[in-house]
Amino acid sequence: MKKVLVLFVSGVVFLSLSACFAPQGSTPEHKRALILSMHDETLAQLYQQRPTARDVVSKAAGYAVFSNVNAQWLFLGGGGGYGVAVDQSSGHKVYMKMGQVGLGMGLGVQDIRVVFVFHSARAYMDFVNSGWEFGAQADAAAKARNKGVSATGELSIDAETTMYTMSEAGLMVKANLAGTKYWQDASLND
Repeated sequence: MKKVLVLFVSGVVFLSLSACFAPQGSTPEHKRALILSMHDETLAQLYQQRPTARDVVSKAAGYAVFSNVNAQWLFLGGGGGYGVAVDQSSGHKVYMKMGQVGLGMGLGVQDIRVVFVFHSARAYMDFVNSGWEFGAQADAAAKARNKGVSATGELSIDAETTMYTMSEAGLMVKANLAGTKYWQDASLND
């Protein structure tokens, strides 16, 4: 009976998250417009919460902005989302998707925004073409709309990449190891 309950809850979580793997637009143009709107809102929020980030992003070779919903159910976690990577030298935009799988303790669902800042063209191109990230995470957040508690985090992934995270909404307590894959969205790129 416990196995059935775990499988059922896992299935519900996966189906709930699958709706978050792509923007809700009906055409590629509409989806790109929604992603760019999320991009603009996320950068405005980041600059308000971390004013020094504006200078970091403006001096970077490139950056990427993602909307990500993830869930943790006891020992298993996962998530998905979408975003856009921008080459600062050309202004070229690459629309992308992301998926995450994690193992660890936790419970909850969280809607977050992530901004990657690439300090070299090589780091930007490696991300756009390969897009893997592995790491350990620890989160505690409770937020709905503009009320609640969450943190804006800044993390140097390596000497060439900085990552900012911001919680939009949700209730989550977790500590896990996660692997995240970012890939180009063929349906939205020309």
